[in-house]
Amino acid sequence: MLHNTRQMPLRLIIAFTLSLVLHISLLVADALNFSSPTPAPVLQASLRLPPDLARLPEPPPLPESLLKNTIDPEASEPQPQSAPPTASKPSPTRRPAAKREIQTAQRKLSEHIFYPPEAIARGLEGEVRLIITLAPDGRVEDVHVGASSGHPILDNAAIKAAYAVGRLPGTTSRELILPVIFRLQ
Repeated sequence: MLHNTRQMPLRLIIAFTLSLVLHISLLVADALNFSSPTPAPVLQASLRLPPDLARLPEPPPLPESLLKNTIDPEASEPQPQSAPPTASKPSPTRRPAAKREIQTAQRKLSEHIFYPPEAIARGLEGEVRLIITLAPDGRVEDVHVGASSGHPILDNAAIKAAYAVGRLPGTTSRELILPVIFRLQ
């Protein structure tokens, strides 16, 4: 029994010594490695306005079933059924308001957007065009991709950010088209 207890500490001492030598050699090898690691790419996500708001297509007319739900019950006269509206140029007073609303929405969206780490690691870039549907109180009701970036991970990050915005107060539009650009620098 005495012989067995003397070997056990000796075995531990040998294992401990080998472990120290291995760890010190790895640390010294790292310290002697003079090549600098490549820096991580700088990430940037930016929002930009479409080139010309006047050229944006008019949204399709709402189906009659939805129109019945949006009529104001306090309206004194019933609204006559008419042909769907034709595409016309927005009035000069409405255009600056729409531009301001989009800029405000983009600012608020930029607070919630993030570049997914997996997309950074894979070097993915692209532009997503979101179509955001708003409730009358400015709450984000629905978000879907109008034009994909070609990478679902970027599309999903843009959608999550739009839902995270929550509410866009002071917005009179029911639908906004917002471009979200993911670029690595």
